[in-house]
Amino acid sequence: MEDYRIVADEISADVEAGRLRPGDRLPPQRRFARERGIANSTAARVYGELVRRGVVVGEVGRGTFVRAARPPLETALAEPGGATVDLELNFAVLPEQSALVGKALEPLLREDVLTAALSPGSVSGSKQARDAVAGLIAKEGWTPEILFAGSGRQAIAAAIAAFVPMGERLAVEAITYPVVKALAGRLGVQLVPIETDDMGLIPEALEAASVRALYVQPTLHNPLGSTMDDARRVELAETVRRMDIPVIEDGIYTFLRPDVRPFATYAPERTVFADSMSKRLAPGLTTGFLAVPAAWTERLAAAVRSGGWVAPRLAVEAATRWITGGTLETVERAKRLDAAERQRVTSERLAGFTLRADPRAYHCWWELPEHWRAETFVAAAARRGIAVTPAAAFAVVPGHAPNAVRLAVSSPPLETLAAALDVLAGLASGRPEDAGVE
Repeated sequence: MEDYRIVADEISADVEAGRLRPGDRLPPQRRFARERGIANSTAARVYGELVRRGVVVGEVGRGTFVRAARPPLETALAEPGGATVDLELNFAVLPEQSALVGKALEPLLREDVLTAALSPGSVSGSKQARDAVAGLIAKEGWTPEILFAGSGRQAIAAAIAAFVPMGERLAVEAITYPVVKALAGRLGVQLVPIETDDMGLIPEALEAASVRALYVQPTLHNPLGSTMDDARRVELAETVRRMDIPVIEDGIYTFLRPDVRPFATYAPERTVFADSMSKRLAPGLTTGFLAVPAAWTERLAAAVRSGGWVAPRLAVEAATRWITGGTLETVERAKRLDAAERQRVTSERLAGFTLRADPRAYHCWWELPEHWRAETFVAAAARRGIAVTPAAAFAVVPGHAPNAVRLAVSSPPLETLAAALDVLAGLASGRPEDAGVE
């Protein structure tokens, strides 16, 4: 066994025995190395191993702390948990939308139509399906080819698999969508974190990296809520052209900002746009699609097929009817109003705290008061029946997470959301020792 693992075992044993308690801060790595008589590089590996095991958590600018609670065994943000109020997963289903969705499916239940829809699906779908999606997302000067996958996650996975061979490097924002972290691990792809600012990914920082492709969320970034302006998109398009790399644009929240053109319209020849029906309609309606440059159609189609990610024909036919019949447009319009109202409630209930949020988004980024650490706050909120997500779930580099949490505000009824935010505001206004966190 390598020396760093032996030392990590010793620290883990101290935590298990209670000699190191939740919230205790470990020494800075250089001091730890001196005290243990080990190299600085070995100390860094010890701390990295402890983070990997879930024994400690690192916070940028603050240090490394013993966790307040063991991390969950399941992947972050993968499935609903048991919390009374879920501010962790972001799936909006409006009360009136089920009737609309169901009515649009009635013609699909005719025997002849249903028989056709139950036949095997294909990655290219029908011409009617392609035209429907193209009409949904296309902008002037951007007429991509359309491919279908079982979900938005599968669409992203296929795009990564198509452009980044196993063992190679994919650039992402330093704080990114957790599912992409999991997908990269499954595909054997190394993520390279790229610095961001209030406008999103910094092109200059990207250009300094050696990568095979870029995954980016330019509109309503999850979790930071930022949206690139026109100048930043132009600069990024010029950068990826100089680097000669493909771009995977995650457009999952673009329906909430119809005033913003997708990044794909700035670099259409090298951008793959991934989206799905799950946020636009409902989490159980996951049909995904890829808008791709014509030259890459076969490459992306092969990736979808080889991954086993082809969408069922019935799902594609249903999505087509929701789009062409106006159901999707009606639901999206209602969700934009709903998101704005939820952001208004959130900003009112958390007034005085440091929030980063777009007033049209379904999530916000809460930079916690100095006396709270994210992991401790999450544990305290959970004891009150409220699930929130710590910044560590989104950080590409373990141990380099800001002291923040993400709030997903789309799921609870408005009254429940307001009450939960009041509880969280009261919690944040106090101190950890007052919250009963052990």
